[in-house]
Amino acid sequence: MSTPVDAEQAWQDLQRIRVPQERVYDEVERCAEGDSRATYTTAGIMWVFLAVSGLDLSWWAFGLVLTAYVALLGSLAVVYNRRTRVRLHRSRHSWRSFATFFAGMAVTAVTIVVSGRLVDWLALPFGSLVQATVSAAAFVLFVGPANRWAIGSLRDRGTRTLRKGTDR
Repeated sequence: MSTPVDAEQAWQDLQRIRVPQERVYDEVERCAEGDSRATYTTAGIMWVFLAVSGLDLSWWAFGLVLTAYVALLGSLAVVYNRRTRVRLHRSRHSWRSFATFFAGMAVTAVTIVVSGRLVDWLALPFGSLVQATVSAAAFVLFVGPANRWAIGSLRDRGTRTLRKGTDR
């Protein structure tokens, strides 16, 4: 059994669905591109941790600093996750989001290790400050373009899904 479908009514229904969807993508892109406070706050927390970890600390003091670092990053993630007004379930995270996360982790870890070895090799004074500055700068320079790249695919995926649904 098939029911007759009014093409004009179907088009209007599709437009009613698509306009709010476009607003959702606009909001996600605005949050990803325009809000750099989380990036700079994370870089600042990382800078302080790396600068302090270069000091001669006892094992319990280093454990305390590491615990504070993880707690600050966790609370920052919770605060910025709750601030986001838009929830997109699966469409919020694509393979690009996960690739960006792991690539950022790798870039930051390699920068920390390489700058630490370079500081040791050159025997620079205040080496932990140099290492912290180079690592935080690499983090900030990587995160901005990587987030724009990861979020840029969401709108394309949404329109592809929408087209697939109407091609039936």
